[in-house]
Amino acid sequence: MTKVDAEIVTGEALVAELQQWLKENWDPDLTVGDWWERLGTAGWSAPTLPVSAFGRGVSRVDSVRVANEIARFGALGAPGGLGLLLAAPTIATHGTQEQIDTYVRDIVTGKQAWCQLFSEPGAGSDLAGLTTRAMLDGDEWVVNGQKVWTSGAQMADMGMLLARTNVDVPKHQGITWFALDMHQPGIDVRPLREMSGSALFNEVFFTDAHAGAGAVIGGVNNGWSAANTTLANERAGLGAGGGGGGGFGAMPGTIGKQLSRRAGDFITPAEAAEPRRRGAGMMRPSGAGQLTRLAKSKGVIGDPVIRQGLARLHTMNEVARYNAERLKAVRESGGDIPGMANIAKLTMSDIMRLTRDLGLSITGVDGTLHAYDEEGRQTLEKVRGGDFSVAMMTGLSLYAQAPPIYGGTDQIQRNIIGERALGLPKEPGDDRVVPFSELPKNG
Repeated sequence: MTKVDAEIVTGEALVAELQQWLKENWDPDLTVGDWWERLGTAGWSAPTLPVSAFGRGVSRVDSVRVANEIARFGALGAPGGLGLLLAAPTIATHGTQEQIDTYVRDIVTGKQAWCQLFSEPGAGSDLAGLTTRAMLDGDEWVVNGQKVWTSGAQMADMGMLLARTNVDVPKHQGITWFALDMHQPGIDVRPLREMSGSALFNEVFFTDAHAGAGAVIGGVNNGWSAANTTLANERAGLGAGGGGGGGFGAMPGTIGKQLSRRAGDFITPAEAAEPRRRGAGMMRPSGAGQLTRLAKSKGVIGDPVIRQGLARLHTMNEVARYNAERLKAVRESGGDIPGMANIAKLTMSDIMRLTRDLGLSITGVDGTLHAYDEEGRQTLEKVRGGDFSVAMMTGLSLYAQAPPIYGGTDQIQRNIIGERALGLPKEPGDDRVVPFSELPKNG
């Protein structure tokens, strides 16, 4: 089957085709890079992408079926990260076929890891107010400015860059989406230490960094349209009931240096036996099951307040799952449900907050203990008798403040639902008609 003439197969037939393909192609002695080359070029890494973009054109639900079947078979799953979740669908939608062949191929085969260079110190919720500049010099763009809260920038080969390319038009009209090479002089990545002790986010500074003309995705000054595609995929992936964008096992890209390792070394019998939901690892709550087990182990499962909280958490996750199924059914019939991705993102924020509060109620004072270095983690592990569940709950509770902010704050999601789904009037302002250079700036 080639990427241009494949017939779209769905449901049980899709799973049967995948099972046969895995029997013929999976070899644990392959390197990670060689295995991902097979998986990606066959359309199994990102099956929701169009056939012309190394996918299979199937629904998100069928994509989850594919991921689960690969895990059940005992093979290494697709490369994870923001390349697969955000960059690939954006480039598939707005890029040329040459750009798809150049960038998306390296994403689905795990050769390159990506980060998202959107937010700035003065342009977070008001993303269109960004000030990072890209100025044309001959046939190249020269980039200067700063980004912040950039997940995984320290491990990225490429970046999804939004930069201002015209200040003399309204702010939404002068932005361009670039595929930026992170391995070049003039890019400085500085990790930001969080209260959890981790450094998932970074500041990124650009000093005369360069992007070629072929790195413009969707056309010069048309980056807001491409950015909305990126953000829609982000909210759908991060929202409750979504398919997620995380992978398991090996790390894509050149910096992790795992592409040359044996693919079978990233598979354990437990992983092979149990299908897994694509998501964001331990920082993504999977429902009330884990907290129920924790409550039993702590002897508080009979507490009526905790039982009510567990029931509410289960209900919220089920509602999110049904919403995802409802959206899938509507889309398969050619329709859509405006605002559903934003609703899913808001729901995930509520789920994270409830998981935090309920989890800390279950763990009690033990949940307030957290280690910030390896020595501290080993000490806590001894104190807890090797029980990782409390440490994981504490880490998730410290992290729970992030989901209501990243990918668009809860307030932004509500604005979008009000304006685009409910048809309410936009907030008053003239920033959509006044040139960006004439808008007032913060002092």
